[in-house]
Amino acid sequence: MQVSREAVKELRDRTGAGVLECKKALLEAEGDLSYAIGILKERGFLLAEKKAERVTREGLIEAYIHTGGRIGAMVEVNCETDFVARTEEFKQLAHDLAMQVTATAPRFISLDEAAEVEDPTEDCLLLQPFIKEPEKRVQDIITEAKARLGENIRVRRFARFQLEE
Repeated sequence: MQVSREAVKELRDRTGAGVLECKKALLEAEGDLSYAIGILKERGFLLAEKKAERVTREGLIEAYIHTGGRIGAMVEVNCETDFVARTEEFKQLAHDLAMQVTATAPRFISLDEAAEVEDPTEDCLLLQPFIKEPEKRVQDIITEAKARLGENIRVRRFARFQLEE
């Protein structure tokens, strides 16, 4: 089966995956774009899991102040290299995470930090529905970024500020 350049380009634009990976996924999916996206997501999640143990010493601190200046947050997001930390995609991820913290007021990053709390789901940043795509959790957004950027990414810490709180 032949895969057109247009199909590979469209899949690459929609997923951020490499050209070769897009072509392989389209061949495996017999040209079905939706199925190929699913294949790439599956592979991306597997790749992200393999990267989870890599050291993350680079990154950036992002701040978000909501309109009116009465509430805001700072988030430290780490990755493996300063090259990735300077990319627009990584900066956008950090910005989105700062907005998430501002909007939802989590108390913990993950379940590991919330071991003493009875029902910590909404209190854990990584388990919350992502404010821009509520059908996904914050952890899913980070995992997708790991797959696209090819590095381990983690939220190291955050702080949320609100006047009179």
